Amino acid sequence: MSKVEEQKRRTFWLRQLQTWHWVSAAICLVAMLMFSLTGITLNHSAQISAKPQVTTREDRLPAALLAELSRNPASDRAPLPNAVARWLSERLNVRAASHAPEWSDDEIYLSVPRPGGDAWLTIARDTGEVRYEVTKRGWVSYLNDLHKGRNTGPLWGWFIDVFAVACVLFAGTGLFLLKMHSGRRPSTWPLVGLGLALPIVLLIVFVH
Repeated sequence: MSKVEEQKRRTFWLRQLQTWHWVSAAICLVAMLMFSLTGITLNHSAQISAKPQVTTREDRLPAALLAELSRNPASDRAPLPNAVARWLSERLNVRAASHAPEWSDDEIYLSVPRPGGDAWLTIARDTGEVRYEVTKRGWVSYLNDLHKGRNTGPLWGWFIDVFAVACVLFAGTGLFLLKMHSGRRPSTWPLVGLGLALPIVLLIVFVH
């Protein structure tokens, strides 16, 4: 291969790597900043205090809907009747259809976990009284739960997977760009080696 052809090949791959590098950087930039910041807040969660805010709402099922709950379900984790789930969504903004309730002789208990807090709902099977309690622990807790994918649903989980692939692409193309420019930058591989050795040394020496 002549030097001209070698230079053309190098230029082609350099442009490809640069294109994929900046595209992946653009895709994961905002999410990477969020995950980096929440990594710090998670690492110092004991020093970051949060005062939970608890909100309680009460209501009563209409008689027609209460009658639907009088029948014993096929199992103690059976879903709520569709009409009851719609009523809870309209009245209390609770997505009851997406959560499995716990049925007992006296009441129906529904756990509604969420990022940055918690919630639960009970329905008395004899009177139809509904009690809904929501606990919010603030924005830091909310973002921390997004970082962990806690109680965020499948769509956010898929987003995290796509974001992780974009980060791998960003880091991989960055590594190849380092290789292509390393001839003119002698400190490249010592710095890469330091980035590899430092966490290994910390794990071996200080983490037990």
